[in-house]
Amino acid sequence: MKTFELKGKVREELGKKASKATRAEDSVPCVLYGKGKNVHFTATSSDLRKLIYTPEVFIVDLDVDAKKSKAIMKDIQFHPVTDKVIHIDFLEVNDKKPIVIEIPVKLSGLAEGVKAGGKLTLQMRKLKVKGIYNDFPEAIEIDVTNLGLGKTIQVGGIKLDKLEILNAKNAVVAQVKLTRAARGAAATAAE
Repeated sequence: MKTFELKGKVREELGKKASKATRAEDSVPCVLYGKGKNVHFTATSSDLRKLIYTPEVFIVDLDVDAKKSKAIMKDIQFHPVTDKVIHIDFLEVNDKKPIVIEIPVKLSGLAEGVKAGGKLTLQMRKLKVKGIYNDFPEAIEIDVTNLGLGKTIQVGGIKLDKLEILNAKNAVVAQVKLTRAARGAAATAAE
């Protein structure tokens, strides 16, 4: 899994007024939850941009006033009108306690159903996975080469080493839909 380095400064003053002043300085109030005491800190918006606006999932190497820790971004809040980042929650991770995170899905191969005129669709872009952070892949790659017309790949059919998928077992991840052109070709072939 990719890592992202982020530097922050500890927040001395907490509350609504202090948070508003922090946002006016183009910084974002953040909290690191984990073992022991929660750490309130700020990070600049420009440093956070590459962490927030990407489909990838990162392990964040936090450096808050020379105290280093590893974390994941657990929650993010946006302003309802301007879409500026208001607040971010980070969760400290270690190699003993499992965490839950959403990992992107990537499809590989050319499906048999697509060769027959169908259309491949990805129904779930991310899967919720539980495990130790060291075991997480950058993406869950699914081979669709043997997927025929009208067939689906469900969550229950995906196996990951050392990880547990928390989505419903019968949820459809990818499928090859029958297009109108494929239906017409099948109808003319039947005549």
